[in-house]
Amino acid sequence: MNRRPRINYSEEQKTLMWDRWQKGESLRTIAHLFNRHHTSISGIFARAGGIRPAPRKRSRLALTLPEREEISRGLVAGQSFQAIAQSLDRVPSTISREVNRNGGRDHYRASHADQAAWHRARRRPKTCKLVQNRDLARIVAIKLKKLWSPTQIAGWLKQTYPDDENFQVSHETIYRSLFIQARGALKKELLQHLRRTRRMRRSRHYTQKTDDHGKISNTISISERPASVEDRAVPGHWEGDLIIGTNNSQIATLVERHTRYVMLAKIKARDTETVINALIKHAHKLPTELYKSLTWDRAKEMADHQRFTLATDIQVYFCDPRSPWQRGSNENTNGLLRQYFPKGTDLSVHSQAKLNAVARQLNERPRETLGFETPAERFNQCVASTG
Repeated sequence: MNRRPRINYSEEQKTLMWDRWQKGESLRTIAHLFNRHHTSISGIFARAGGIRPAPRKRSRLALTLPEREEISRGLVAGQSFQAIAQSLDRVPSTISREVNRNGGRDHYRASHADQAAWHRARRRPKTCKLVQNRDLARIVAIKLKKLWSPTQIAGWLKQTYPDDENFQVSHETIYRSLFIQARGALKKELLQHLRRTRRMRRSRHYTQKTDDHGKISNTISISERPASVEDRAVPGHWEGDLIIGTNNSQIATLVERHTRYVMLAKIKARDTETVINALIKHAHKLPTELYKSLTWDRAKEMADHQRFTLATDIQVYFCDPRSPWQRGSNENTNGLLRQYFPKGTDLSVHSQAKLNAVARQLNERPRETLGFETPAERFNQCVASTG
């Protein structure tokens, strides 16, 4: 069997790869564009941790190609380094170093020198801030171990050290330091504390639930939900779903849209009677002012939704088919919860006390959407205002 020759992918081809990767396409699909196996391109993404490298730029202080061509012409004319430097408004040492590192007077070529400088710059990446400031790196590591997201850490640092940029770092820098181990800033083991523990960062478009979970009758569409719910202007409107484990185990997850406050309920079975009974019991724990509506997907466990509404006076709205993003807060929370309740595990082993503890930890994390306040702080304010 003849092997196909190795491909040295061009910059244009790599740009196409990154474009497709950011749209959420798989390695297999992208490799198919070049009639190759996915292993042929996986290294390109792995080296960058799945994070698209920033476009390379020349330093504003570096010699330009026209300047190098002027140097070449000066050398041919027999000019001194001082004379060439004066014509370019550069110091003589810049010209002498440029010529000596690129073949000397007799072999200097502008185009070759320019290309060599570009390649040398590639081998001198900018030192990561977390490498320069190890105290900052230790703070970031501590927060990651507490299951804080990079965005939460970055926001908290900005609030905690508003006047000290040495102790501020962007969430992208944290992600890059985790996924690109060549930086040497954060230990690879810290990846396990991220919401998703994959080895490469994937586009947010890559994994979205698209299955229609069942058809139920007498539903009220999310399009009929009041405008005050849409803009999160008032508290009391919740989003809900089940996260599923092995052995027919599940946990009900509820998120309040205004405050992002999380509640979890242990569910013994997935049939609609059991789920509705658990949701009714949970709803009665809250003041009526703080539980006005519930948005769910079109899953069969909500077939008895009318009984829930009669028992609680809480209106249920249903997402459009294959539109999980219409419960964005809940979908995001379910992703966070997988750090505590991984896929492929039995969720029935967790007590309600354990679920309450996990919800408390999530509610005490600062959230970017809340100006880095916590959901617990915002929700408690709402509770106080109803008292």
